Amino acid sequence: QVQLVESGGGLVQSGGSQLLSCSASGFPISTRSMAWFRQAPGKDREFVAAITWIGGTTYSSDSIKGRFTISRDDTKNTLNLQMNSLKPEDTAVYYCAAGKRRSVGITNVDFYDFWGPGTQVTVSS
Repeated sequence: QVQLVESGGGLVQSGGSQLLSCSASGFPISTRSMAWFRQAPGKDREFVAAITWIGGTTYSSDSIKGRFTISRDDTKNTLNLQMNSLKPEDTAVYYCAAGKRRSVGITNVDFYDFWGPGTQVTVSS
């Protein structure tokens, strides 16, 4: 059974850093494209970053480019998101997602088959 569980959320000051992790079970994360999304109150779920299942090519949204880094540890079956230079507008629930074996559509919510329950990140000003 596929399961994704995020960890590492919490309260952080503006300008600070936070590391989010997503522990996967039921499948090797190297066999699927993986991503992070986020959702702020009253807003749609928003693409943050993704990494392809083969080659490890990464994609990032313009809003976080240069500040957040997505990575994958295949030995631990874990997906990570290193967040630096955090801003209050980064406040959201962050979700880990497992998708398909391709890259076309990788920034779209519908690309992903499995989701974690999310972890709250709050950035204080």
